[in-house]
Amino acid sequence: MIDTILITGATLPGGSQSDILVAGGVIRELGSIAAPAGSRRIDAAGLVALPGLVDLHTHLREPGFEQSETVLTGSQAAAAGGFTSIFAMANTLPVADTAGVVEQVLSLGQQAGYATVRPIGAVTRGLLGEQLSEIGAMAHSRAAVRVFSDDGKCVHDSLLMRRALEYVSSFDGVIAQHAQDPRLTEAAQMNEGSLSSELGLKGWPAVAEESIIARDVLLAEHVGARLHICHLSTAGSVEVIRWAKARGIRVTAEATPHHLLLTEDLVRSYDARYKVNPPLRRDEDVLALRAAIADGTIDIIATDHAPHPSESKECEWDSAAFGMVGLESALSVVQTALVDTNLVGWNDVARLLSATPAAIGGLIGAGAIRAGAAADITLHDPSTSSVFDVTDLAGKSVNSPYLGRQLSGSVRYTLHNGYLTLDDGLVVPAEVVAASARAGSQMEMGE
Repeated sequence: MIDTILITGATLPGGSQSDILVAGGVIRELGSIAAPAGSRRIDAAGLVALPGLVDLHTHLREPGFEQSETVLTGSQAAAAGGFTSIFAMANTLPVADTAGVVEQVLSLGQQAGYATVRPIGAVTRGLLGEQLSEIGAMAHSRAAVRVFSDDGKCVHDSLLMRRALEYVSSFDGVIAQHAQDPRLTEAAQMNEGSLSSELGLKGWPAVAEESIIARDVLLAEHVGARLHICHLSTAGSVEVIRWAKARGIRVTAEATPHHLLLTEDLVRSYDARYKVNPPLRRDEDVLALRAAIADGTIDIIATDHAPHPSESKECEWDSAAFGMVGLESALSVVQTALVDTNLVGWNDVARLLSATPAAIGGLIGAGAIRAGAAADITLHDPSTSSVFDVTDLAGKSVNSPYLGRQLSGSVRYTLHNGYLTLDDGLVVPAEVVAASARAGSQMEMGE
């Protein structure tokens, strides 16, 4: 049986305090609650209770690249960061472009039990940008895929992008576009500007992102489909999204924690932990993204968690892989960049990191702390501040750009479907979580 848990004295996102009673995998009651006999009590005085975080953009690497991450280890990293639902990108081996592969990823997530793992289907076969993948088969499979992306590669062919948008609109799916004109970014290594010239690195122009977004919002408007822009990174991109929303186009956009805090100046170190796609941008871009988060132009924050083995990062900059891990640090970075600077409050954090990504990804009933909802809850301590360390990483790779950096806050507890996956800052052992997940599954089936 799943334990009954009473969380006492938690601060809800709106600022009020409440006890939260969890039993049978759901939130039973909010208010002032007497502890039921035999229940586990968690003292949440001083902790903010957020609906379990939802990440619409992660790379879990399995199948095919298990040396970097697996669905299990990526889910453990998610639990450490307060995430209870994660969407896994399609750039695996084999590519997640068939019903069989997405169902495999779904099953691996269910077996691990740390989070709801929803596979993202590839837009094109093999991510090659030449033919549409088995979109319909994936949408109607057991995985019920609703988000499709070639992330890591741009769907650069205009006609193919139009057809993909038309296809997913038939079942209210969404195309999540990696906005990068491939011709404008050939051999690019960092943001294009005076610093790239100074460092002798091939520049990555902002227009390579902005031009694709401009094309795609017009295509989405033309066919009436939903479009989501991954890891938006420039001030110009913000303006395109703002214009599109003013026209009523069905577009949403995400920013990553690293694009809200870090700038291109870090590339001076030639430390490949700071090599990412899209690249770290200027101070002006960071400030524009923060403002767009605050005014609602950018809808969500997503990590683009991209693990790599050490040999892919501990090498010359030109040879290093693009990408950063980000699940474990995301909420602390959001607090540091947005909450501590008074740009957003905890209600906004709940919207940006839970309710809205859940809605975009089609997670029914997720993103709220209320009686009757699934007991996905994150308890965060905003009063702490510490230097982020390799011991804070729970996944398989250590390519974090935050190592050695002071960050605010810490996740103390994560509950997924009513059981603990993070207990007082420690990831719960895999066998315990798997047993809890099996027990919950049996309860749902009435066994």
